[in-house]
Amino acid sequence: MQRSKEQSITMNESLILKNISQHISLSDDEAGYFISLLKERRIKKKELILKQQQSCKEISFVQSGTLRAFYVDSSGKESTIMFAVPDWWITDMHCFVNQKPAILNIEALEDSSILQLKKDDLEALYLKVPKFERFFRIMMQNAYTREQLRIIENLSLTAEERYYNFLQKYPLAVERITQKQIASYLGITPEFLSTIKTNKQKNSTS
Repeated sequence: MQRSKEQSITMNESLILKNISQHISLSDDEAGYFISLLKERRIKKKELILKQQQSCKEISFVQSGTLRAFYVDSSGKESTIMFAVPDWWITDMHCFVNQKPAILNIEALEDSSILQLKKDDLEALYLKVPKFERFFRIMMQNAYTREQLRIIENLSLTAEERYYNFLQKYPLAVERITQKQIASYLGITPEFLSTIKTNKQKNSTS
């Protein structure tokens, strides 16, 4: 069944479909069904879309803006786990997949727009369009691979090298992220990060 003019895919929706087309091909009907399951949400800077111990029921695709996933320990110390920029997916994956209370918090670092897919709707999507199992399997494999490489980097690279890798990974988000948040992602103090940045500027001008 063809979608009506009112149901036509918007420019924002085309971004998520382009993301998906990297791994699977969809018919118009399959794309339309997938889009019908998504809920658009606009979030303000510093607004949380997920809190620790809250039910983790959605996976989110970033249309615009920047989000951050972080953990807060019993002493109140924050550890940034990941950032998500446009064309990225984000959730507390362990808790989303296993339907456990969230371990992470996810907040907007600026006014942002996201598309959310509920866990129940994802399961329905798998049944109606089985090829989506391949897409999300690949996406989760890639996420696992990135995290494994990050752990290895933390063990084998200097703080300066990790910072340079961070700049390559998040080039569009660097100006939107505070020094404290970058430092917590790298596992160093903001003061040490400031020293690294100063040395980098000196080297670039020498």
